[in-house]
Amino acid sequence: MPELDGKVAIVTGAGRLRGIGRAAAAAYARLGADVVVTGTGRNPDSFPDDEKAVNWRDVESTADEVRALGRRALTMTVDVTNQEHVQAMIDGAVAEFGRVDILVNNAAFARGADRVPVADLTPDLFNLVMDIKVGGTFYCTKAFMEQITKQGEGGKIVNISSSAGKRGSSNTLAYNAANFAVVGMTQSMAREFGPMGVNVNCVCPGAVDTHRMDDLGRGDTWTNMAANTPIGRNGTDEEIGDFIAYLCTEAASWIQGQSINLNGGTIMEH
Repeated sequence: MPELDGKVAIVTGAGRLRGIGRAAAAAYARLGADVVVTGTGRNPDSFPDDEKAVNWRDVESTADEVRALGRRALTMTVDVTNQEHVQAMIDGAVAEFGRVDILVNNAAFARGADRVPVADLTPDLFNLVMDIKVGGTFYCTKAFMEQITKQGEGGKIVNISSSAGKRGSSNTLAYNAANFAVVGMTQSMAREFGPMGVNVNCVCPGAVDTHRMDDLGRGDTWTNMAANTPIGRNGTDEEIGDFIAYLCTEAASWIQGQSINLNGGTIMEH
C-alpha cells in the first residue's frame, strides 16, 4: 500500500496550474493521502492564458488531479488571515475525512507589488505580505495542532519559505521579513511539537517555474537566473512538490526543524 494511505493532507495555496501547492497535492495523492485543497477563490478573468486555454478551474482542477490518482479531495476557499476561515478548514477536513495528519503552509502574497524600495513600500502592503505568510502560517498551525492534540497520533507540518528566507536583497524587505520569520517559526514549532510526535520542517525554494515568477518573463532575466546556478537551470514545481511530500514519509522522520534549500545551489548557507 502507498506509504501515506489513510493520511489526510491540507495544502494551502494550491489552486494554480503551475504552482508548488498543486504539485504537492498531487505528490501526496501519489503517496496515498487524501487531500484538502485550498485557494483564495480567484476570479477566472484573472487566470493566466495557459490556465484559460485548458479551462482550469482553480482548486477544483487540482482536486480533479488528486482524484485521478485514486484519492479523495476536498476543496475549500480559505483566507488564511481569517481565523474563522482557518478553523472552518480544519473542521471541514475532519467532517469529510475524520482526521488531519499533514499541513503544508504554502499560501503567500503574489510577488510584484511589494518588490520596491523601502521608501516606496506602504505600511498596508508590508502588513499584507506579513499577514498572509506569517499570520497565515500561525493561524493554520494553531488550528491544526489543536486537532492533532485531540487525535494524539502525531503529524507533519511543512512550511514553505524561500531563498529569501536565507539571504536578504534590496527591494524585497517585506518578502525577506516574512520568509525569514517562517524559518524561525519552523525552529520554534519543531522544538515545541517534536515531543508530541510532530515533525516540522521548512522548504526554501529558489527560482521555480511557476506562475509566481511570470512577472519576470522567461527571457534574459530568467535565463540568467538559471545560468547563475551551479547546475545551470531553474527548478520545477514537481521537484518542490515531491520533496514536500517526501518530508512526510518515514524515511524523513528524523529530519526536524530544518529549513532546506532547493535552489540548484544558488544559496548554500544553512
